[in-house]
Amino acid sequence: MSYINWKDKISSFKTVDVRGIAGNFFPGLKKQAMEISEGEGLEIVQTFDPVPLYEVMEDLGFEHHTEKKSEHEYHVYFYRTKVKKEEKDISMRPVALTNMPVIDEGLGEIAVQFWDLTWNDDKRYLPYETRLLLSLSNAVGAGRMRQAGRELVKAYIYGVDSAAFDDIFELLAWNQGIGYFSSEIGPSTLFQAYKTIKQMEKQGKERSEICEILKEKFGEKNPDIKVL
Repeated sequence: MSYINWKDKISSFKTVDVRGIAGNFFPGLKKQAMEISEGEGLEIVQTFDPVPLYEVMEDLGFEHHTEKKSEHEYHVYFYRTKVKKEEKDISMRPVALTNMPVIDEGLGEIAVQFWDLTWNDDKRYLPYETRLLLSLSNAVGAGRMRQAGRELVKAYIYGVDSAAFDDIFELLAWNQGIGYFSSEIGPSTLFQAYKTIKQMEKQGKERSEICEILKEKFGEKNPDIKVL
């Protein structure tokens, strides 16, 4: 189905204006989307093209149509063609980007485009999981443990084998020294998430169960992971 087949229905869509809202409003938005029936829709108003929403909503059975009303006003119409349960378990979207329009609306749009280019563009050569691991390592090197923790959780949920994390932490110890590793990385939430994975795998737990524990303990509710 395409927009032309449901465009006459958009006047009945519930409108959610998220302009100026910083922080992670997505869980509430997602909850509303999941309650929408097949053949109904949702209109999202934002100051930038909300690209991070598209894949998540598609995974729930929505099509979308985007209209740019003015320089910093986008209206996205999401129409539910079928009710689907999540298949991709897309976690931890880049909610920090919603802080950018608070500074400048143009900066918000640039930030989202940059994120989309970095993570979704077909020109990227390295596999997605490799880029997550590189981002994890770079974040640790820059002292951004919050970001590093998020990348580890995303990588494992995406399907990265925990043996890859063994290599990453060994390289971090080698490159940054045992002292730094012991005092900064070892006590971090990042390393706690890693140990949780290793311990649960040793106990023979299924990956799906481990992913649920990771989301519960090291997801958006964890103050050392959450982006405000």
